[in-house]
Amino acid sequence: MRKVWFLWMCLLFFTLSGKAQTARFRLMEYNVENLFDCAHDSLKNDYEFLPDGLNRWTYRKYQDKLTKLAKVIVAAGEDQLPELVALCEVENDRVLRDLTRYSILREAGYHYVMTDSPDERGIDVALLYQPGRFRLLSSQSIRLPRNVKNGRPTRDVLHVTGMLPTRDTLDVLVCHLPSRVGGKRMTQDYRKLVAGRVRALCDSLMAVRQEARIVITGDFNDEPSGEVFSESLKVCSSGEGQVRVGELYNLMEGKTPGTYRYRGEWNLLDHIIVSGRLLLKETGFHTAVSEAVILQFPFLLEPDRTYGGVKPFRTQVGPRYHGGFSDHLPIRVDFRISE
Repeated sequence: MRKVWFLWMCLLFFTLSGKAQTARFRLMEYNVENLFDCAHDSLKNDYEFLPDGLNRWTYRKYQDKLTKLAKVIVAAGEDQLPELVALCEVENDRVLRDLTRYSILREAGYHYVMTDSPDERGIDVALLYQPGRFRLLSSQSIRLPRNVKNGRPTRDVLHVTGMLPTRDTLDVLVCHLPSRVGGKRMTQDYRKLVAGRVRALCDSLMAVRQEARIVITGDFNDEPSGEVFSESLKVCSSGEGQVRVGELYNLMEGKTPGTYRYRGEWNLLDHIIVSGRLLLKETGFHTAVSEAVILQFPFLLEPDRTYGGVKPFRTQVGPRYHGGFSDHLPIRVDFRISE
């Protein structure tokens, strides 16, 4: 099987090497469900993902997960690997190094930046990028306030600025908002607080950049109709008519079935939000609502034998190793580069 993948990758990169700069720029986002190595970090509560921990997380399982995640990224790229890959639930620098250098992605030349959050379990967000198509200008982690109710910290927001093939600047914010553990309503205020900070950052960028191009992506733990979007991020509906450059628009609004399934019900928790300028066709770098999709490759799904239909083929079911990919489905958007 490894030989087949190697030959396929060789064919892919041979094809790409003969092409000029294409008119497509692709971004994907994926909550990869606990991408932990199997070594203990003395500053984090990662005991469940150790060989003698609750999940019996071994090096073999870890390597298998890296191979599977690399397969998803390759499949998401089709004939051209995604220029940007936003990841949620990655533990540390080692897992990203192993993913980009020691999996089938090693020939892709991805670089990466990530956060180092105070999250108790040690999970962070990251952005893989192809330096030939996205020139890194700066990156920073934005520290967020602790939850005043239980004192727990959440993941930092990753802010990455880079130069596009058009020589325009793109700001990418990767988020993993506080989870619903403890109840959706009980945790909603914390998510709204974090989303409000993200909106404030966007307002600042729009104030200082002459032509702000902003993408916000990640796992928001909320539906498009939720208060996180309507009240905190103040996202406009994509169907409201004329686009305004100073507003934010959720490209995932109305997409089906969802990215996460809980007790037979699909939830759309992963999102790609853009500033209005990126929706203007007359600009050199633009997209549209129709360019954003939920990736439903058959190998990412399995039958839901309890509730019917299908569900994401996940790595763990409780403490039991299930051997899948993730409990979320990835999402993707294409931007068009005008000649």
